Amino acid sequence: MIEIALSCIGLFCLLAVAGAGLGRASAGRFIVYGGCLLIGAILFGTGLLAIAEPAQRIALPLGVPWVGVHLRLDALSSFFLLLLGLGSAGASLFAIGYCAHDEEPQRVLPFYPLFLAGMTLVLLADDAFSFLFAWELMSLSSWALVMAQHRESGNAQAAFVYLLMAVFSGLTMLLAFGVLAGPTGGYAFDAMRAAHPSAGLTALIFALALAGAGSKAGLVPLHVWLPLAHPAAPSHVSALMSGVMTKIAVYGFIRVVFDLLGGAPWWAATIVLAVGGITAIMGVLHALMERDLKRLLAYSTVENIGIVFVGLGLALAFKANNFPAGAALALTAALFHALNHTLFKSLLFFGAGAVLHATGTRDIEKLGGLLQRMPLTSAAVLVGCFAISALPPMNGFASEWLTFQAILLRPELPQWGLKLSIPADGALLALAAALAAACFVRAFGIGFLGRPRTAAAGNAHEADRWSVAAMAGFAGLCLLTGLFPGVTIDLLAPVAHALVGAAMPWQTGDAWLTTIPVAASRSSYNALLLFVFVLGSGGIAAALVKRFGSSGLRRSPAWDCGFPDPSPMTQYTGASMGQPIKRVYGALAFHARDVVDMPAPGDTRAATHTVTRTDYIWDGVYVPLGQAVTWVSTYLNVLQFLTIRRYLGFVFILLILLLMALALWQ
Repeated sequence: MIEIALSCIGLFCLLAVAGAGLGRASAGRFIVYGGCLLIGAILFGTGLLAIAEPAQRIALPLGVPWVGVHLRLDALSSFFLLLLGLGSAGASLFAIGYCAHDEEPQRVLPFYPLFLAGMTLVLLADDAFSFLFAWELMSLSSWALVMAQHRESGNAQAAFVYLLMAVFSGLTMLLAFGVLAGPTGGYAFDAMRAAHPSAGLTALIFALALAGAGSKAGLVPLHVWLPLAHPAAPSHVSALMSGVMTKIAVYGFIRVVFDLLGGAPWWAATIVLAVGGITAIMGVLHALMERDLKRLLAYSTVENIGIVFVGLGLALAFKANNFPAGAALALTAALFHALNHTLFKSLLFFGAGAVLHATGTRDIEKLGGLLQRMPLTSAAVLVGCFAISALPPMNGFASEWLTFQAILLRPELPQWGLKLSIPADGALLALAAALAAACFVRAFGIGFLGRPRTAAAGNAHEADRWSVAAMAGFAGLCLLTGLFPGVTIDLLAPVAHALVGAAMPWQTGDAWLTTIPVAASRSSYNALLLFVFVLGSGGIAAALVKRFGSSGLRRSPAWDCGFPDPSPMTQYTGASMGQPIKRVYGALAFHARDVVDMPAPGDTRAATHTVTRTDYIWDGVYVPLGQAVTWVSTYLNVLQFLTIRRYLGFVFILLILLLMALALWQ
């Protein structure tokens, strides 16, 4: 199987060369995206078949001479390879139709396969050099894709911020591997597993891995690139970055902390839990205030990454306390939610791309009435909204329900820090789930229901058949994984067993396909029965209304909310739907303020309503940091005008200091 995955990397590289040569040709789109679709399907099949198989290794005489290239396909990398194949196949299918009218395809086609190749190599790497090379290839190729539409306002700045955060991510991961390798330089992962660093070095490695992988995944406060880069990239690339690349970052954290380190102390779990909970609530609060559809989805990705890391924090806590059953439940919930997020977030970015192509805008305040003009896209997006809102029986509910079941195991833990932090995380996740439902009621209601607010929305058209097929396929997968969560749980059993030494009870053996996380006496969930009940009760209610209701036709004016003017301007807006939540949480989260200028009687000026928000993290951390860098650079600029003698003097002084440090170290 590992040979097949390695061959897929080579095929991606060949497609990148083909994309560079055929970028302007009409056939280039079909060759590159069609080829990526087939390779993605192969990767999906490879991961699916290899997840329960023993680990496979291969060494290549490439790279650094004394290290070479070591590749490994085990249960963990197989699951994420499955996820990568699924996401890349869907994005490539969508891109075949979506990119038909791309004005500059040569800016996308060469880098799209390279992006996929880099992510695949990250999953196969079994030494630090290979991992970091693939990590940087993934970052640089995705940066080029973010810069593809560089002429649009703000895209160049978004790419610059993304590149800075990518450099920070690569540097921290480099330092983590350097500390893991130790003075002996054991850069192969097998040597790192056998190293057993001290408590102080373990804490340092954990902090570096959390910062490096967290910045790539979108953990607060390292998430600032995400709401900038996702709207700037083409929609199929946004789907890959949000649905797949952030999961590759999750893989990096799991690989270092759970596998190479073998776990972390209980206090480290409290840090992951705190960061995950804050990330979840901050992401959904920002999403509720957004009117740009793709920025809204980007902030929603921040929220869901927070949910994944809450599950990982619980798994670390249970593993540190030698509670393998709880660790298996929490880890399975985190990985299950990672898969679910790939499905419904890719679907929603596809829908956002279809809306952008049909209307030319991402502003939900300029949409409306799309349900009648884009019925297939609207139906698929509605399924995605149900899934991301964690409403049963969709897949988002299944994984979040498993996370809550792991939270309910809190009394089994002895440390008071965990006894207090885990319930707090449970409250934050419950609040985040409720706010996520409100967020996507707002997004779908304003964007797809009602009357068109602009001429562009009124003239919208349905997406092409390729895009519709991609959306329909992912909508179906959201429903299937929600109706049969036990299949996915059993699929994840080898991963959980390899990392925490235990797995959840076997699920598909139950006659009624009931999901039982720990024991039937504690809790259980049957999505299929719930789905049948909803359909049955709804059908019976409709039949009763039709049978016993009045058959007479009654006409009356529609409720106009006190505004008889039929103008679309009298409809609810996204700002008005988000106003109550902004008043409750806005002052705390982002210092939201409403300024109303109401002219006096007789004044013919129009009334104005201005809303201001403050991003505490951007203004409080990154702006001062940027100013400090500018100040230091200005004062150090004089160094480039020194004489050669002074340069040699600096080199000599630095050499003396390094020799003194080496002598003191020994």
